[in-house]
Amino acid sequence: MGPHNHGGAEVKVKNSRKAWHEFLHSIRPYWVSIFFSIVLAASSAVVGIFIPKLLGDMTNIAVATFDAGIDWNAISSKAITVVILFLVSAILNYAQAFVLAVVSAHYTKDLREKILAKIARLPISYFDKHKYGDTLSRMTNDVDVLTTSMSQEIADISLSFTILVGVMVMMLSISVPLSLVSFVVVPISVLVVGKITNFAQEYFREQQNTLGVLNSKIEEDYAGLIIIKSNSFEGAATNSFDTTNAKLAKAATRAQVFSSLSFPVTHIFTNLGYIAICILGGKFVIDGALTIGGVQAFIQYVSRFNRPITEIASTTATVQALLAASERIFEFLAEPEELPDLEPAAVLQNVRGEVEFRNVNFSYDGEHPIIRDFSVKVAPGTNVAIVGPTGAGKTTIINLLMRFYEPDSGDIVVDGVPINTMKRSDVRGLFGMVLQDTWLFSGSVEENLRYGRKDASLSDIKKAAKFCNIEHIIEALPHGYKTAISEDSDNVSAGEKQLLTIARAMVANPPMMILDEATSNVDTRTEQLIQDSFEKITAGRTSFVIAHRLSTIRNADLILVMRDGQIVESGNHATLLKRGGFYAELYNSQFAEN
Repeated sequence: MGPHNHGGAEVKVKNSRKAWHEFLHSIRPYWVSIFFSIVLAASSAVVGIFIPKLLGDMTNIAVATFDAGIDWNAISSKAITVVILFLVSAILNYAQAFVLAVVSAHYTKDLREKILAKIARLPISYFDKHKYGDTLSRMTNDVDVLTTSMSQEIADISLSFTILVGVMVMMLSISVPLSLVSFVVVPISVLVVGKITNFAQEYFREQQNTLGVLNSKIEEDYAGLIIIKSNSFEGAATNSFDTTNAKLAKAATRAQVFSSLSFPVTHIFTNLGYIAICILGGKFVIDGALTIGGVQAFIQYVSRFNRPITEIASTTATVQALLAASERIFEFLAEPEELPDLEPAAVLQNVRGEVEFRNVNFSYDGEHPIIRDFSVKVAPGTNVAIVGPTGAGKTTIINLLMRFYEPDSGDIVVDGVPINTMKRSDVRGLFGMVLQDTWLFSGSVEENLRYGRKDASLSDIKKAAKFCNIEHIIEALPHGYKTAISEDSDNVSAGEKQLLTIARAMVANPPMMILDEATSNVDTRTEQLIQDSFEKITAGRTSFVIAHRLSTIRNADLILVMRDGQIVESGNHATLLKRGGFYAELYNSQFAEN
């Protein structure tokens, strides 16, 4: 299906502002809930801001009434107020966390549904040029990073900024000189942390991109494990994995090292501020400009003032990961999709099965032609075999017929209607397709056979299985049609899988059939069973068969012999053999005596 490339190029974050814009746009449906959670977080912070002031008042009461006897009633009243504020703050904080958890869960669900829907709308050419593992990584790892970061950062940042503003007001109300000392530390620490963040961002990009490459390697190696073992390629595969894994570890280490620097750097500056405040605060108490409770409350506010700054600084790592994940996700969602179907689309009624290619030309990359001026007209009910050497363009013809790709020029017509004027789903519904690479999903045999036609009854399924000569095999399974197919389909043989996929196509009961090397994975006896069943199901239907085993297409009504994207010969088996041309050469080479 075209020149598959699993290498792919690293995707780079080009515009952080754009990544932010796309992320914020994507959460628009949740803005009300997010705003409500921010209000709850801010309320929790505001309630908690008064606690240090009350604790300072308690200290002042104790100092003022110490000589005459401590006024425990006044202190108790303040203490009860502090406990109530603690409880209210905790309840509000839990409520905002609950709201964000719900928002995050729904956002994750919606985002993954968008990605899955996007995958269905992408052209086949996208998957030829991009690694499968990288695409899966965007749907799993990147979505997890984005939604986890969102739920954490919205709460942390809103809470931190509210505390920061509230604490600044309370600090200024206690002592302007001490507040100015504390405020000087902020721009210096922010400037230094900003520089560190720039370094961390580059490594977070590399980390996310390398993670996509690593997932692709895992997926490919897992899927091809038997091939790897049979070719004793374990060492090379492990070395390749280790190289990518080491690169990921290196990028992750650097990202974490640089992002983690923000906390100790901020901590250094805050401790310098503590030293200055303790010295000045002590002097102000001696001079009578401040009370001991005022200094105590101010020190607690300094701690709270530094905490949101430290938390905002420490969130830089999460924010950078969010940006990297956001860029990758929304870049994928912005990929060009298949051209939309024409509206109104043509609809075929009472399909006869006449298929015509008119001067079709096609190239996968726009530079190297695969199909050249391909023209043929197939009468209804004709069994067409397409043969030729590897790379001749046989499978490409099927790709064009199914509208997996669009011709560069020319038309493909079914019953006089160009297929590019029909909906793709309608075109593909005209054909039952069986490929060389069998695919079954984890589910029962019955569910797999019903895949192409959801409303098929069990009777229809059994009839198709009988046509395919696989009924006795299914009934011999432990639970018959209810037997579960494993995730890798390793509890059925290659021949049985092929028979099941053919039966699945027969259950769909389409007007036309396509078999692309459908008998390449079975033994001679099973091949004959498939041929017999295929002759039954294709009787009276237009069908296309691609086969390297020329013995399987001797009864075809029309054989198209392809070479270099063109038809070089056409006719039935006997006619082509008598002609002694390219087909005869191919046929005789398969049956030449040693």
